Amino acid sequence: MDTYKVLIVEDDDQAAGTLSAHLERFAAEHGIRFLVTRLATAFDLSSADAVDLIFMDIDLPGINGMEAAQMLREENATTPLIFVTNLAQYAVKGYQVDALDFMVKPVGYGDFAMRMGRALRTMEKNATRTVALPTAGGTRVVDVRDIAYVELVKHDLLYHVTGIDHPLRRRGSISGAREELPQDLFITVSQGCLANMSHVSAVLGDSIQLDDGTSLFFSRSRKKPCLETLARYFGGTV
Repeated sequence: MDTYKVLIVEDDDQAAGTLSAHLERFAAEHGIRFLVTRLATAFDLSSADAVDLIFMDIDLPGINGMEAAQMLREENATTPLIFVTNLAQYAVKGYQVDALDFMVKPVGYGDFAMRMGRALRTMEKNATRTVALPTAGGTRVVDVRDIAYVELVKHDLLYHVTGIDHPLRRRGSISGAREELPQDLFITVSQGCLANMSHVSAVLGDSIQLDDGTSLFFSRSRKKPCLETLARYFGGTV
């Protein structure tokens, strides 16, 4: 199941709740998962974790959404941004900060779903990251999102990939695999194992459970940093 991190910057509780409900419904209809974080102001936007999509109100206290978007684009030119506001007169100005789209409150689900289709295609394009694995059977190029976990067996790395019924084997080290894979997606569970956080379905004491039922156990030194990283990834829910 593809997982995307979404940030809602909205000071109105009802409006934020509506967006969250629409995201939940859209995710269920499309077989994907959204991890949603909300900020009530734009002051903390610069320190927020990397996300795949941002919904931004314009009429925010302090720094308004348009000012925040201008500052955001100075450091981040790629994350799709959708303005959600009752200030329709800002629609044209929104494109000056490369806004993907513009939704006027109150946002009905039909309009939301239509615009989210476009946003999803953009997120899929941005999220496509691949790695070439030179195996005994030849080089395989796989999407890193499909790599559930990597384990070291003797001197071989075994890549467990969704949709492939046997692990892909290559020579290497866990530290080498760690450098090759996205730092924001994989955690080092132990000296001999990396796990893709988007495939984690549960944290069970000294282990994590993946969405295929696999259990991976923390080493003693890795448990605390892994739990902290997972908590940030899942928006503080671990």
